[in-house]
Amino acid sequence: MDVSSFGIDHDRLLRGVYVSRLDEVGGGFVTTFDIRMKEPNRCPVIDNPAMHTLEHLIAMYYRSSPEWDSRTVYIGPMGCRTGMYFLFKGDLQPGDVLDGVRAAFAHVAAFQGEIPAAKPKMCGNYLDHNLEMARYEAREFLELLNDLKPENTEYPKTDY
Repeated sequence: MDVSSFGIDHDRLLRGVYVSRLDEVGGGFVTTFDIRMKEPNRCPVIDNPAMHTLEHLIAMYYRSSPEWDSRTVYIGPMGCRTGMYFLFKGDLQPGDVLDGVRAAFAHVAAFQGEIPAAKPKMCGNYLDHNLEMARYEAREFLELLNDLKPENTEYPKTDY
């Protein structure tokens, strides 16, 4: 069984921006980024309503961006609720996407108004949102993004 994320030492994993996978698809590449907002098993996870709102706001940010729309494959939450996965076209490294990730989280931190697509016909759980907590989580992660170090971009590997 090869589940690459199981080879990462979650006991030492820090918040950050990591390359989770690089896949060849249709003659090109797709890079999966692990946008790790919480230290696994050491920090409280992101609650479901905040995570859902982060997903809506960040996905809309990238899909509305002339620079990112054609490069964005998927934006979605991790099941463990310690972060999100961002999938972009291309063979990329954290430095290639960092400005965009900062801009997306700054967008969420400053967002006011109606959450995009939080309506019954557009969302399977439209009542499960929390804008204030999403903004809080975005501000917390922005502090790290503005001072990212190598240890926040290189996975610690397990010994087995």
